[in-house]
Amino acid sequence: MWLRLRQIALVAHELRPVLADLHAVFGVEVCFVDKGVKVFGLENSLMPFGHQYLEVVAPIQDGTTAGRYLDRRGGDGGYMVITQCDDHAPRRRRVEGLGIRLAYQFETHEYRCMQLHPKDTGGSFFEIDEQLGERAHALDGPWEPAGPGAPTAARSPLVTGIAAAELQADDPEALAARWAAICELDVHRDPAGRPAITLDNAALRFVPVTDGRGEGLGGIDVAVTDRAAVLAAAEQRGLRSGDDQVAICGMRLRLV
Repeated sequence: MWLRLRQIALVAHELRPVLADLHAVFGVEVCFVDKGVKVFGLENSLMPFGHQYLEVVAPIQDGTTAGRYLDRRGGDGGYMVITQCDDHAPRRRRVEGLGIRLAYQFETHEYRCMQLHPKDTGGSFFEIDEQLGERAHALDGPWEPAGPGAPTAARSPLVTGIAAAELQADDPEALAARWAAICELDVHRDPAGRPAITLDNAALRFVPVTDGRGEGLGGIDVAVTDRAAVLAAAEQRGLRSGDDQVAICGMRLRLV
């Protein structure tokens, strides 16, 4: 069985300024707007990062789960780690065996979604989903949350993918062990000695909280083809936050 990082979701007070920053820095374009999220009191947009996707959601009414998350974490930031698996049934049995509740689930004729409850996983919302149908397992295959045109949507020449997600916690070792149990993968050490899990196409990295914002999805690694161009664009907008890092939507976006 394999497990891939296929989508990262961010949450923002306002959608459009974040989309503008992502376009200016990485050259990415919106490929899909899901009108269905309105039922949750949200608006959203998705952008291709290689053949993975970055989603930004924002509340459009009071009392939403996303709005409470913004309040709890003190502003814009990471929201969901969404993975793709090749066989949903054993993943579902594993989650049930661990006593993890589901926050949300749905099925269509070509898609199965299993969103795990963050109080049981820790770290952030964590989804394990399965795409069905023609070319479902291809790296550049269809992905229902990104719309019917996802495989052929325009890609930025500056970005080739999302190489890692960084989850922060007061006890990163315990959080890594919990996610590893869910993923049925081992915890190892990255070159900096931090606990990490290797998925089929990316890594999950677990680090201490250093920004005062508590536990959550604090960053991603973005694989780029021209680091200097990305950093220059970020600097023009006041978004450069290090030698190889930019800050957008309350997230650390490390360039690799």
